[in-house]
Amino acid sequence: MRWSLREVVAPVVEPVALEEAKIHLRVDGDEEDAWIRRAIVAAREYCEDFQGRAYIPRTFRLGLERFPSGRSIYLPRPPLQSVAGITYTLADGTEKTLDPALYLVETTSEPGAIHLRPGASWPGVTLAPGLPVQVEFTAGYAPDAVPKRAVQAILLLVGAWYENREAVAVGSVPRELAFAVEALLWQDRAFYPGPTGGGD
Repeated sequence: MRWSLREVVAPVVEPVALEEAKIHLRVDGDEEDAWIRRAIVAAREYCEDFQGRAYIPRTFRLGLERFPSGRSIYLPRPPLQSVAGITYTLADGTEKTLDPALYLVETTSEPGAIHLRPGASWPGVTLAPGLPVQVEFTAGYAPDAVPKRAVQAILLLVGAWYENREAVAVGSVPRELAFAVEALLWQDRAFYPGPTGGGD
């Protein structure tokens, strides 16, 4: 099944605060604050992408080409916090919202999932082309619950970029640095089988 994921609402905070990064870098003053903030964002994005997780709560939208043949939709970027709703667009362009009473949301598993309730079924309708089924959800840890290994990996990246600003662009990760960072992150890497759990 074709699908896409996009971030609808960006994080309002980062898992590493500016002051924490400056202490790690042994930086005083505020002349380099903008650079450090950019480096924190780039490091967080690198680590999240490697682990397949969301560190800070924010809203995502999962687009599907159709409803699954099975009874579940699995959501990427754990941990799942909540599902705002499921909408779908008919062939004539009409947008509908799936009745929340038809499904339940499982937030305690990884990946989080939406399951049809007993006796319920996905709409048997003709959908618009593209990705007409849209699932909006919130995923991420509480700001004080981000795994410590992830925080350490972010600080490691920011520190390496800061020390090698002339040779290494922010966002690029040399092989030796990648090995050290990924060693920290590998244990908690999330496996995402796709929206249908690999079933179709």
